[in-house]
Amino acid sequence: MMNEIPVSSYSQPQRLSFPEDEIRHDWLPILLDAYLIIDQGVSEAIQREQQQGRELACSRGCSSCCTTHQDIPVYPLELVGMTWYVVEKLESPLREQVKQNLRDIDQVKGCPFLIDHACSIHPMRPVACRQFNVLDKPCAEGEDAFHTRKEDVLVPIKSYTDRAFDTMLPFYGVQDKEKRREVIEQGALHALAKVMRELSWQTVPDKMQAFDERK
Repeated sequence: MMNEIPVSSYSQPQRLSFPEDEIRHDWLPILLDAYLIIDQGVSEAIQREQQQGRELACSRGCSSCCTTHQDIPVYPLELVGMTWYVVEKLESPLREQVKQNLRDIDQVKGCPFLIDHACSIHPMRPVACRQFNVLDKPCAEGEDAFHTRKEDVLVPIKSYTDRAFDTMLPFYGVQDKEKRREVIEQGALHALAKVMRELSWQTVPDKMQAFDERK
């Protein structure tokens, strides 16, 4: 069941696998490879903190960042992945709830993919969500730990983040290794990111409906 959400996806990161879809969509293996690298980086960062006596506070049911963060960046490849997952993989009853949230996104506070305090697209959540983790004490209701106690926000390991974005670059037409290194060093890819809530999610329910009618 792809709607099941693990308690922690970072203790032993594993690459997501959608064999038939990866054959049909050449962008999908690229994204899944990149997400594995991100998850491995988060896992190592958590382990380093644990060696210093700190523990990950985030767990299933903790959704403060999903409701307080209004400027989550999403890259074009991630948008393709999120849309694909919602349209083709999301199952009922989450499917109907997400569809309604996307239709009424202007009235939805927080992330439209948050259902009953859990991420409905957890396997395909973007890098920004994968990397935002809080240590030691869970966030209070409505708290954004980045602003209230930044020292408790896990710092991603840059080398993993750079490798993940390097893995994504062929999707954007950057194949040459030297050019990819230049793009990463200059941070040029970040200019392509858009704020998630500002994207045209209202068009996705129609795509979901069309997909359902073809089944």
